[in-house]
Amino acid sequence: MANDVFTFADELGPSKVIHVHEPSVDLKAILVVDNVAKGPSIGGVRMAPDVSMAECIRLARAMTLKNAAAGLPHGGGKAVIFGDPKMPKHEKAQRIRALANSLRNVEEYIFAPDMGTDEECMAWVRDEIARVVALPREIGGIPLDEIGATGWGLRHVAEVAVRYCDFELAGARVVVQGFGAVGKHTSRFLVEQGAKLVGTADSRGAIHNPEGLNVNQLVQLKAQGKSVADYVDGTKIDSDALIDLECDIWIPAARPDVIHEDNVNRLNAKLIIEGANIPITHGAEKILSAKGIWYVPDFIANAGGVICAAMEYHGAGEAAAFDIIEEKVRRNTEQVLSRAKAEGIQPRQAAEDLALERVNKAMSFRRFSLFSTAPGFL
Repeated sequence: MANDVFTFADELGPSKVIHVHEPSVDLKAILVVDNVAKGPSIGGVRMAPDVSMAECIRLARAMTLKNAAAGLPHGGGKAVIFGDPKMPKHEKAQRIRALANSLRNVEEYIFAPDMGTDEECMAWVRDEIARVVALPREIGGIPLDEIGATGWGLRHVAEVAVRYCDFELAGARVVVQGFGAVGKHTSRFLVEQGAKLVGTADSRGAIHNPEGLNVNQLVQLKAQGKSVADYVDGTKIDSDALIDLECDIWIPAARPDVIHEDNVNRLNAKLIIEGANIPITHGAEKILSAKGIWYVPDFIANAGGVICAAMEYHGAGEAAAFDIIEEKVRRNTEQVLSRAKAEGIQPRQAAEDLALERVNKAMSFRRFSLFSTAPGFL
């Protein structure tokens, strides 16, 4: 297992990898603390049956870059729990509480929600330890998923990014792959700006209507425990076929590596905004750039959630958090895309250069660091 860790190691990290096993509640989990030169790491707790250490390491690095690019005083980390997030509530609570207790003394990691966990899960963590963000409003938190912090950021990314394309946001056809906490709010905010949601999917199916889908009705279906595929005014399609839909903006907002070298050429979009973490392989991103298709990398595009979480951790309120998300996300998107255009490099390279400059500057102040710019390994 150690060899697997060192396969991914470079000058930035990871600084710590912890495997957690608590048989009494069938807990198997992994924590990766990547780099804490800028401060204690913030990173979500992801729950899924097929998570892996490699995925956790990649996600932790993405958080290092995301927090650095956003100018936050935090490093990057990630935790994954092996299990079905739809398991009975009491079983889920047992596992998350057990994880919090197991990591009680790992002070360089701050818990946050991610795919498969939410504000209620973070309340369970708070009940065990105090090192957590994105709490329910009732106990003093800013509920990221409820208010749509990540989606709010993605809306502003889109407003900036379309300036590099040949279309306007008003009237733009949007496809959102994943209609969970990120996807539904992103859809809502973009439609409010005049865009048109023409296709979306969840774990149980997909729906398409070139004339536009009613976001409020889709949200109501999900609240009733149904799938977006149950939407009546549209055509049900296979989830995999979502990639083929003609649109202006395609937003992956669910799982990692949904776009890869084998399917990237099926994309029929002008702009890709990465709402999920590591949703597109680097090889696929290179193909997009070669075809002249703009994309905004994940740790730039979806930083709204962690910005909001950090603001909560440092005592800010909801309104201030939204203002800071708008300011930071718009500025970083412009810096990355303008740099990519001016230097003729891929947006990811421009984004990594921006983030690594900030991480390395922070590392230069630390006694353990003598490094200059370190290569990425995502």
